[in-house]
Amino acid sequence: MRDKKFVAEHRGGVLRKEQHRQLMQWGCDCAEHVLYLAGKEIDERLIDALTVAKEWIKGNALVGEARNASLGAHSVARESSNPTSIAIARSVGHAVATAHMADHSLGAAFYALKAVKGVGKSIEDEKNWQNDQLPTQIKEFVIKARNRKEKALNI
Repeated sequence: MRDKKFVAEHRGGVLRKEQHRQLMQWGCDCAEHVLYLAGKEIDERLIDALTVAKEWIKGNALVGEARNASLGAHSVARESSNPTSIAIARSVGHAVATAHMADHSLGAAFYALKAVKGVGKSIEDEKNWQNDQLPTQIKEFVIKARNRKEKALNI
């Protein structure tokens, strides 16, 4: 059962449009923060997906466009054999998929942590950074949901 705090009001949940936009921005922030770990050559589909996400935040892109961009990012992940690159692409894919389902923002954060772990950096430092990026209006329920998922996923 999905957490109603991540379900948009027009779908029977309690998530307001502004909060949904904040979750999208946070997911993008998490993905972009680890993008440099991919090296100098970043697949254009990842850049395009983040661009679509930012346009969605501004109201200039449709959910269908975000969905297609997400699929493109996930294609990058499937085409890679490098675990860190896969995690980065999945993080981007989940960030832009937040337009469709707001709780995908958590996936963006989790995959960013996986990318950080893959290169031997501190997961705790990254998680603290991610938490610091959360706007006050969504911080409490996102951290609670994150903690529940971490326990369920054994992270």
